[in-house]
Amino acid sequence: MLNVKTYINRYQALSIYQRMEQLYSDFDADDIMLTSAFSAYSALLLKVISDVNKSQVVYFIDTGYHFQETLDYKEYLSKRYQLNVVSVSATNAKQLKCQEQELCLHQPNRCCLINRIQPLEEIKEGYNIWVSGVMQWQTTNRSKLSLFEKKPNILKFHPLIDMNEQACNDFILKHDLPSHPLKEKGYDSIGCTPCTKAGNNRAGRWQESDKTECGLHL
Repeated sequence: MLNVKTYINRYQALSIYQRMEQLYSDFDADDIMLTSAFSAYSALLLKVISDVNKSQVVYFIDTGYHFQETLDYKEYLSKRYQLNVVSVSATNAKQLKCQEQELCLHQPNRCCLINRIQPLEEIKEGYNIWVSGVMQWQTTNRSKLSLFEKKPNILKFHPLIDMNEQACNDFILKHDLPSHPLKEKGYDSIGCTPCTKAGNNRAGRWQESDKTECGLHL
């Protein structure tokens, strides 16, 4: 495996489609993990994946708190683009305990740890590279990310990282991508029901705290 800087230089000038095609040239398909939250801008990367490699597994973390609109959107996009979606989640016992203790309200970081981060940890063990659809304009933390990011035991790849909001909207219009149902109701960022309200960009997430990330991309 090459070093991160070499990969960044190789991929920097490529288009989104070219980046994904290059990825499957540089890595074995079985080494590539891809996750999607099926949120406001998820259709962009999912459309590219459906065109480049329909057999790619798309992992969806089912926290037990998703909006019904998100679950319906996942089913719609999965059928429309013939996506190979696999849901992962915490055990029923852990989810029930979180709900009983209302961790989403009182300890949101712990709730995210149990329902988002830990379920994916076991999955990550089988892969060498993790593809994510995060973009720099979304949060302060993400503004510092590069195309490739070395993490413990895995290399993260952010093929959309340098697309600004206008470029995303242009891509959506050009490819006639279906919008998340809540986007039209003013939800720019869509996560779990207890922690998400309508708002511009991430303003609707975790409004009662200074939390801006679930922790997957820290």
